[in-house]
This record gives sequence, C-alpha cells and structure tokens, in this order.
Amino acid sequence: MKTLALALVLLGAASTPTHAPVRLLTLGDSFTAGTGATPEQSFPQRLAVRWRARGIAVDVDDPAVNGYSTQELIDRELGELKSFKPTLVTIAIGANDIVRHRELPEFRKNVRDILAAVKAAGVPASQIWVLPQPDWSRSPTAAEFGEPAAFAAKIRAYDAALREEAQAAGAQWVDLTALFAKQADAHQLADDGLHPSAAAYDAWAEQLATRL
Repeated sequence: MKTLALALVLLGAASTPTHAPVRLLTLGDSFTAGTGATPEQSFPQRLAVRWRARGIAVDVDDPAVNGYSTQELIDRELGELKSFKPTLVTIAIGANDIVRHRELPEFRKNVRDILAAVKAAGVPASQIWVLPQPDWSRSPTAAEFGEPAAFAAKIRAYDAALREEAQAAGAQWVDLTALFAKQADAHQLADDGLHPSAAAYDAWAEQLATRL
C-alpha cells in the first residue's frame, strides 16, 4: 500500500504544471508588431510557441503598431492593461520618438509614465521586461529618415535612458544589443530594407524564452 501511495504522489507531481499560465502583453511599435514579417513570425508569437512547447499555457495580446512612439503607446496601448490583465509585459519603444524628434527629457517622462502604469496595474516589476531598439541606423533605408550616424548616436542615448528608467522602476532590462549587432552584421533584414527579418525576430524569441 505504501508503494502504491508513493506512486500516486509521484504521478500527481509529474502531472502538475511546471509554470503558471502566462498572460503576455507586448507593448511597442513595429519591432514588436513584426513589421517586415508576418504577425505569426513576430517575436511575441515565436516566444509563445517556444513556451507552449515546454508545456506553459500562454495567451498573447500584442497591441503594438508600426509607427507608434511612446505617446501613442500611452494613448492607445495602455488600456490593454485593464482589459487583458497581463502577468508579464514587454516594452520595446523609442525609434519613432527619435524619427519625430521628441526631445530626450520628454521621452524619459513618457517611459516613466508607461512603467508606472504597468506597475499600477498589478504587474510585478520582475515581470516587466524592457528591450532596447535594434540599431536600425545601419539598415539600408535608414538614410531616408536622415543622417545614419546621427541616428546611431540617438539610438544609444535613448536606449540608455530607457535602461535607466527601467532599472529605476525595478523592471528587467533585457539587453539584446549584442544580438542586434550580430544580426546587423549578417544583414538579417526584411525586404523593406529597414526592419528585421523573420529569422531575426525568431532569434529574439529564442533569447527571451530562456528568461522565464
């Protein structure tokens, strides 16, 4: 009888999920929406595929839109916090603030407001993952927006501000800059010559998947 009881206990332990279900809200712009690939090839969807393969239940809400800056994120995406009730939030934003010449102090304030709103919605700081921008100044079509070297400097400055605000809020700074540089060297670009390729987005998901 003791052997049978032990077997039942072990069976119950084996059938217990190894991780609570994840409600993933991904806030951002084209780099989160997967512009240059299909929605199914965006990094949030590829991330969910990996977690589901590990037996983790995942629901994804991706309100990110091509062209959005921090202001549009605040105005049009933060409402998902109340309706979706996420347990994990990613934030990747800044490229369009640069293109629209939003000054760095205003960008910082918007980032601070975004982080405060996510925390106020009950998402633990450890479950807020903040990502840098890929170095889109190295893309072939970046010159259409202005001087690539100037954009490169701004990307570094705005990413530094994003990192500082994330760390001040206790959020997780997910540093993918080494991966982004490697992808830029390999010209892993979509047909539009600006956004990452589907393979590049998939590699982002691969790195993020190990963090859960």
